[in-house]
Amino acid sequence: MPFHPPVWTITPDEVYQVSQSAPQGLTETEAIARLQQYGFNELPEPAQRPLILRFTDQLTHFMALLLWVGGILAFVSGTPELGWAIWAVIWINALFSFWQEFQAEQALSALKQVLPAQVKVYRDGVLKVIPARDLVPGDVMQLEEGDRISADARLVEAQSLYMDMSVLTGESMPVPRNMEPIASEKMRAADAPNLVFAGATVASGRGLSVVYATGTHTEFGQVAHLTANIKREPSTLEVQITQVVHVITTIALSMGVIVFLLTKWLVGMGLKESFVFAIGIIVAFVPEGLLPTVSLALAIGVQRMAKKNALVRRLSAVETLSATTMICTDKTGTLTKNEMTVRHLWMLRDNGPGEIEVTGSGYDPTTGRVEIEDGRVRSQVMQLIAGSALCCNAQVRCQPGSSQWQAVGDPTEAALVTLGRKAQLDLDQLQHTLPRRREVPFDSVRRMMTVLLDVSQDQSLWRSTASRLAITKGAPLDVLQHSQQVLRDNHCDPLTPEIQAQIMAENDRLASRGYRVLGVAIREGDQQLETCPSEVLEQQLTFIGLVAMFDPPRPEVADAIAQCRQAGIQVTMVTGDYGLTAEAIARRIGLMDGKRRVITGEQLNHLSNAQLKQILHRWTEGLVFARMAPEQKLRLVQTYKELGHIVAVTGDGVNDAPALRSAHIGIAMGLNGTDVAREAADIVLIDDNFATIVSAIEQGRSVYQNIRKFMTYILSSNVAEFLPFLGMVLFKIPPALVILQILAIDLGTDMVPALALGAEKPEVGTMQQPPRRQSKPLLDKALMLRAYCFLGLIEGLLGMTGFFLVWLAHGYGLSDLQAATPSILARSADASVLAIYHQATTLMLAAIVAGQDGNVFACRSERISIFRLGFFSNPLIWIGILVEWIIILSVIYFTPFQTIFSTAPFPSHYWWLLLLCPIIILLADEIRKVMRRHRVKSA
Repeated sequence: MPFHPPVWTITPDEVYQVSQSAPQGLTETEAIARLQQYGFNELPEPAQRPLILRFTDQLTHFMALLLWVGGILAFVSGTPELGWAIWAVIWINALFSFWQEFQAEQALSALKQVLPAQVKVYRDGVLKVIPARDLVPGDVMQLEEGDRISADARLVEAQSLYMDMSVLTGESMPVPRNMEPIASEKMRAADAPNLVFAGATVASGRGLSVVYATGTHTEFGQVAHLTANIKREPSTLEVQITQVVHVITTIALSMGVIVFLLTKWLVGMGLKESFVFAIGIIVAFVPEGLLPTVSLALAIGVQRMAKKNALVRRLSAVETLSATTMICTDKTGTLTKNEMTVRHLWMLRDNGPGEIEVTGSGYDPTTGRVEIEDGRVRSQVMQLIAGSALCCNAQVRCQPGSSQWQAVGDPTEAALVTLGRKAQLDLDQLQHTLPRRREVPFDSVRRMMTVLLDVSQDQSLWRSTASRLAITKGAPLDVLQHSQQVLRDNHCDPLTPEIQAQIMAENDRLASRGYRVLGVAIREGDQQLETCPSEVLEQQLTFIGLVAMFDPPRPEVADAIAQCRQAGIQVTMVTGDYGLTAEAIARRIGLMDGKRRVITGEQLNHLSNAQLKQILHRWTEGLVFARMAPEQKLRLVQTYKELGHIVAVTGDGVNDAPALRSAHIGIAMGLNGTDVAREAADIVLIDDNFATIVSAIEQGRSVYQNIRKFMTYILSSNVAEFLPFLGMVLFKIPPALVILQILAIDLGTDMVPALALGAEKPEVGTMQQPPRRQSKPLLDKALMLRAYCFLGLIEGLLGMTGFFLVWLAHGYGLSDLQAATPSILARSADASVLAIYHQATTLMLAAIVAGQDGNVFACRSERISIFRLGFFSNPLIWIGILVEWIIILSVIYFTPFQTIFSTAPFPSHYWWLLLLCPIIILLADEIRKVMRRHRVKSA
């Protein structure tokens, strides 16, 4: 929307006039019309690497380059059919990997829509929360601490407003903003202190602004193309997978060279034949299905976590979750329901303290009332209730056409507004007759908020002759420190140390029962209060009373805490609440039992780093950090990291962003968290529930386990494919597999069962295992021994047994077979001998596939018996086996495939061996698991 003169030079009233808006905001009809005129408030999607180039990436990675070279060498050696087969492997793998990556990207893109950016605007005079993309010029936008600005706007109100402009200017320090017009028309818009810009965030304070530019017309839109230059760093998992590829490739190349030398010198093959077999060994040891299966496992993990209300913003978080050892969690809304309800009011009376009960729960003001038994104290009670409600920015309203009440704003403030409605106060009328002249917003240092009201038109509620009334609410101890008097039965008394101790004792009593307690105080004055410094405004207060509210713990949190303890994960509560309140909640949810272990922010300031480390090392259970400032939370996270913990941190406020970024896993709240916290986090909890964190950790562990499962499965068949060539060298017999049969296993029969393993659900007992060491490699010694020296060896020996049985059935002993080998290798043997050879290799091929059927069930767990897991708990396994046998039967019995893969049908009585292969492998691994469990118990 063009402004002439520039928007920063005109007054707030002129801004409304020029933008054809009003303090009540646009009407919905006008907003729809402007949306059609200006379009959605969104930037074009950043330019992505073209699909064709992303596909070529799959053709040029390390493993693919190795196979390209192998194909070229096959052509050079005069075996074009092998060269074409190897190149087919590259293309099939590239297509599959690209498709999986594309699907994962689409899934992540869809998940981003779960938490669209939202903004608070006035429409038809009502404050509403709408998607940021629906903002239009002229919208009146409310700004609060932690909000991310979604469009360029001119401030028309500002209270202690500071903006984080680093996304535009690179300046890390927040800059002040105000609403005053600027005389100069020649300055840059970015330098105008009365403008806020898309992409910036509210560091502190509050404001009201009128949107004048959206989408590509914003300052951020003009420089958005710069973000395209940001390069994504590889995740820990990607680094580990790369290391796996390099290790396996080194093994493959080494074995290829060894086979080439042995076949050339010991077997006496020609150069060409030795070269071909060396290439075959390399192909046999390269797990072509590894990369697409990793992509699928990650995609499935992200989808499952989303279904459990955990939105993953960075894929690296999935793998890191499996190693988490420490969770630093906030209290409000994470461990509790975030359904704050005022339960008690307390004030001082001549005949002792007076406690007032409030009934009802939630934000529905029709469900309860304030129980005032003594009419003499009603005036003071109403001052306490009205003061609490008027010193708020939240709103509570009933949805049109529904009985549901909705809170917009901070839950604590919403509870105070609900309290006012339960007391039958007409808050809308009070806000009209007692207009707000000034606000000092809450911050985590002062722990107070103050509003200044003009009471000159209505002095009945406070029976005051002053024209201005300041109301302060906040942490009771902080409010008391700024108070000089106390209201007692509608008259003021000095706040003596004895009275102060009495109030503090009452605060402690309520807090120890799990209540969150606020203190409320007032100060009378005149118009000079509108211009005095904020710290002066909050002095010489008159204390009115305490408001105690309760946020019940989530019922599922206690079980989640117990699960963490069983999983070897420590949980520490880090909250800004009062220590006794935090302790009471910690005991309710089972986080703390026995000895009290509460450390306040003030106590933390007096601890050296060495002392803090000693405490954290000694107290591993039930620690509560209360009254914590943001920089203290950051210090705590960094100290846990220095002690070797893998730290997950929850947060919802703008001040939590440093701790979220510093942690290994930053977890932000999706419902009540700020935009800044969500941007800094790796994972966003859609339901703000601590139990969801535990579910996410379980899924992270499952993803890591699944990658190890299908790696074991794939590598096992690689060993079985290698044994025929080892037998050829040792016994000077023809290879029991040909190269194309190896490819039929790697890219045909093995693929779908491996993918089914990547989709395994978390194992029973996953959360009873200790966290893995983050330094533990995926391809560790235990996995390689199990795959190469146990499962793969048994599978290969079974296949070789089938190979020799076919020859023995036709009267060929070892010496006879050795004598026939040269003619078989040279393809000069008579047709009957070649027919026997094809039958023998086919049975070897079928035996490996049958062995993989037992292997896929064995690989479903490294420790749990398949009889406990159940054979049908993962139906994808059976689909994989079905696909596997459709492929192998086609290769054996379909004539065109017989020619390509050098196969031939074998007599039906050999099927008994194929039926035994999976049973033998599965039973052998069951015995290994039993022995492993005995070793663990004895240790």
